[in-house]
Amino acid sequence: MRKLQQLLRNMDGKSYKAYKQLQGSYSFERYELFMDYIQGDPFAAPSKIRIRIGEAQRPIKKTWRNNKQQNIYVADRIARSVAKAIQQQSSQARGSGKSGLVQIDQPGQEILERTAVQIRQEELVICLSIGLPANGRRINGKEAEKLIFTIIPALLKQSIFTITDQELERSAELADQHVAIREKMEANDWLAFIADGAILPRESGISNRPMKQAVPFQSPTENQVTIDLPHREQPLTGMVMKKGINVIVGGGYHGKSTLLQALERGVYHHIHGDGREYVLTDPAAVKIRAEDGRQVTSVNISPFINDLPHGQDTVRFTTENASGSTSQATNVIEAVEAGAHALLIDEDTSATNFMIRDARMQELVHQEKEPITPFIDRIKQLRDQLQVSTVLVMGGSGDYFDVADEVWMMDQYRMVNVTNKAQEIVANYPISRQPISDSPLTEIGERVFLADSFHLYKGRKKKVQAKDQSTILLGTTTVQLQNVEQIVDSSQTRAIAEILRYLEAKQILRQKRSLPALLNEIEETMNKEGLAAFSPFPQQHPGDLARPRRFEIAACLNRLRTAKVQ
Repeated sequence: MRKLQQLLRNMDGKSYKAYKQLQGSYSFERYELFMDYIQGDPFAAPSKIRIRIGEAQRPIKKTWRNNKQQNIYVADRIARSVAKAIQQQSSQARGSGKSGLVQIDQPGQEILERTAVQIRQEELVICLSIGLPANGRRINGKEAEKLIFTIIPALLKQSIFTITDQELERSAELADQHVAIREKMEANDWLAFIADGAILPRESGISNRPMKQAVPFQSPTENQVTIDLPHREQPLTGMVMKKGINVIVGGGYHGKSTLLQALERGVYHHIHGDGREYVLTDPAAVKIRAEDGRQVTSVNISPFINDLPHGQDTVRFTTENASGSTSQATNVIEAVEAGAHALLIDEDTSATNFMIRDARMQELVHQEKEPITPFIDRIKQLRDQLQVSTVLVMGGSGDYFDVADEVWMMDQYRMVNVTNKAQEIVANYPISRQPISDSPLTEIGERVFLADSFHLYKGRKKKVQAKDQSTILLGTTTVQLQNVEQIVDSSQTRAIAEILRYLEAKQILRQKRSLPALLNEIEETMNKEGLAAFSPFPQQHPGDLARPRRFEIAACLNRLRTAKVQ
């Protein structure tokens, strides 16, 4: 600590690059400080530091350390406390560029496994980014001393050393409750659970916080269940959506898409006060949409599209500019290939000709002239042959009543089970459309991504970088993920970028594993070694990473314009 203080005083006014001398570790009274990466310029990416706090200075309960789910939740709560302390910090070191900046990878509404805070057996590790102060491009030693010896200790005092065990215990208890609900869902083949009183609408299109004065969710009586949860005096009541084909209907602006958005986010867990903390969906549910213009590489879309003009192959369909229907067919097949248990589909973001062809259109455009087998004619086969459920928001076609297991209506944000009414309508108003295909679903197949799929070099250097939540730079190419709607945090995108770097560095694609086997290996590494395993510097600052699902990793691979697939 004294050595560091003297170093800062001696380098005051020197060239900014002299800060590089700081790299190393320093012992403070209650923690150890590691200066892992020192920025070379005050305007460049900030420096990376770690704070390591021993068990004696900040005791962490053994169950929080050893129980994986509790560990993630308690670490998440600590990260939030540090982020709040940073926001409330009144003083800041001054200077040019990023001088005085202090950041932690701040969580959003979801609780994700992160590298920002790591709870280990004998220690607690906090990863921060800081901007070392400068005047122009010369070191401001006094402000740097203030940052490291006044501001950072104050932040730690207001967060790590102030947050109570009771606050952390509350997060650990929520972890236990989420595990209990998921165990109940799995035992009873429930696709989703939505608690009574849940707040589904969000504050705005750019805010993921709960809307104030929103209508609380209330279960239809016939679908209401009661779950006894640990750490809770009263049982939790809510609605269950069973596996199978679920169609959600209702007038415009009555909450259909809001419900589906809650279900697509329900693959993750949410914090207390989010409104959706007890809204849970099968974690292998995948949101499907049309995605005009996306790259497709050797995907078997023949179950949905065949006999394209000019003899284009749909068993190994490849294009740099997919249409609405071919992109949506691709997204379905890719989700199933990656292991999806359920597909979540909103009519508003779907290609109409992929979803339905009614009787009148069949009469005018005969089957031999139409290459598309619409989703309505495959939805039951997905359920029966592949055990893949569907949740579908549909406002424009009652033809889906014929194939639905359950039909739900959103009426002014209130849920009503209208299955019986829908079945009466089917009986009273039979449709004359004929299924286009009753052939069984062909084998989806398992593709192998080849080693030369990755072109990481930009000039003489390798470049793999997540620019934001929806963009990854890979060499000279860009991977666009804005339509992969279940990426909910930019730190997940950073993790996907690091996974790509890891796959190339370890030459894992040379082993020619199928995509499902590759995803299994990635998940196994995450489970055993944590996200830090994919960092270039796992023993140092592991980066600001949050765990992505296998489906979003696959989505990135599938959108590589340089992909080579066998």
